[in-house]
Amino acid sequence: MAPDPEDAASTTLELDEVWSFVFKKVNQVWVWIALCRKTRQVVAYALGDRSKQTCLRLWQAIPSAYRQGHCFTAFWAAYSAVIPDEQHTAVGKETGETAHVERWNNTLRQRLARFVRMTLSFSKSAVMLEACLLLFLHRYNRERAILLK
Repeated sequence: MAPDPEDAASTTLELDEVWSFVFKKVNQVWVWIALCRKTRQVVAYALGDRSKQTCLRLWQAIPSAYRQGHCFTAFWAAYSAVIPDEQHTAVGKETGETAHVERWNNTLRQRLARFVRMTLSFSKSAVMLEACLLLFLHRYNRERAILLK
């Protein structure tokens, strides 16, 4: 997704998840996101439920250079179970430590109708949901890379 950081040890990631669904609202899909605080680029994602297994898939999807840095997350048990304690800090929204990834969630909901909470637009298959998300991630990261130059 995003290029490896120049100084991996000082890299800070913000992790969060955003809810969507496939065909019916009972078919919940959670998009787990790892966002680099410095570049504001998404470095990894995982689709699934809100379980420890999906969190582990996200952690494994994060490039190893980024995994050396520090992670800020919400108080969700799956994060504490997967991310090493010395690299993880669980925080509330009031601290502002996850503000960038929360803002990214809002951007996703503004730009892609299938991620809006009350919508008539929805994905009829998980494959199309992921394809739409990948196209969005590619364009978003490319736009961020241009802004960083």
